[in-house]
Amino acid sequence: MVRVSELPVIDVSPLLTGAGPSAGKRAVAGRIGAACRETGFFYVAGHGVPPELIERLDAAARRFFALPEEVKDEIAMERGGRAWRGFFPVGDELTSGRPDLKEGVYFGAEEPPGPVPLHGPNLFPAQVPELRDAVLAYLRTMTEVGQAVMAGIALSLGLEEDYFRTGYTADPTILFRIFHYPPSPPDDPDTWGVGEHTDYGLLTLLLQDANGGLQVRTSTGWTEAPPVPGTFVCNIGDMLDKLTGGQYRSTPHRVRNRSGNERLSFPFFFDPGWDSEVPPLPYAPGRRWDGQVDFTGTYGQYLLSKVSKVFPRLFERQL
Repeated sequence: MVRVSELPVIDVSPLLTGAGPSAGKRAVAGRIGAACRETGFFYVAGHGVPPELIERLDAAARRFFALPEEVKDEIAMERGGRAWRGFFPVGDELTSGRPDLKEGVYFGAEEPPGPVPLHGPNLFPAQVPELRDAVLAYLRTMTEVGQAVMAGIALSLGLEEDYFRTGYTADPTILFRIFHYPPSPPDDPDTWGVGEHTDYGLLTLLLQDANGGLQVRTSTGWTEAPPVPGTFVCNIGDMLDKLTGGQYRSTPHRVRNRSGNERLSFPFFFDPGWDSEVPPLPYAPGRRWDGQVDFTGTYGQYLLSKVSKVFPRLFERQL
């Protein structure tokens, strides 16, 4: 049985008002900390992202996914090289080891070509030129939202407000996806748009359209996280779980589109710098880390090992 979500809606606007302590920031930080400990999921309101930017992004994405498959393949991920940018068709992504019922486009911070995996220029469709400006503007805007939420997390942990901004996220790894889910077959309960998984990094900020489908595994079972107008769903990833010694929870979640409609979602991943090592924070309580991401090395090494399992055939071509 799946219940309707009671995830908290948290107004983060005090965190966007500039540096310096305030009672409003501390109150928001307290609510964020409680959500991170209880479920690892909450809704972000008061984020300041212009509605017209969201509308432009949504409209451009719908135009792209309405194109014929052969046209979408003009920006296929195989053309993006080691930057791992571009389009993939339904069934190509293996989030939990089996094909997902979704297609999508991978984006990231716009950078010149270089040797670092998952970095480089984005691929944009010539047939939908407005998608480029919308995506790049969205990335800039959401980066600031991510920094603000991480400031709240820092305060919730008893750290300085700029602890992450001047450290792990001084040069964050920014990844962005647009996913298009066809309706799930009603007679096949084992078909998932995205199988059960946890996210790899620090934060995910998810924009959903009006068609639900996101489910979160809580201590009392699976719960729906339906769209709430004017908000993003925020969940913490494996790296924040690791940093806090398991105090803040990286929670499994999954997607099944049972709306009967086409569904779009826009996950924005705000992660540690590529070369950052991510040991537990010195203050971290004694709760045992469960070994799920018990690794040594940099975040970039960890991320590459994970993404290579999601697109194994593409990874083999890049070797």
